[in-house]
Amino acid sequence: MIDPTPNEIAALEHGGRMGGEYLDSLRCTDLARLTVDQWRTFIDIVVTGYANHLRDLVSRDCARRDAVDGEVPF
Repeated sequence: MIDPTPNEIAALEHGGRMGGEYLDSLRCTDLARLTVDQWRTFIDIVVTGYANHLRDLVSRDCARRDAVDGEVPF
């Protein structure tokens, strides 16, 4: 990702934390030791965590923008 936005950085960190929590639950941090199913689950958790968090952040941004009631904030 080139020049990630603040929301993208926050979403990356969130997805990474979720992936880390999954690895902690397996008590395995060596990705090479994961089974195929564990690897797929790990990737799914990271990607889904990223996408969901980014969607939530965008929704909040839109809600804030809409709350301005159409007025220019400067």
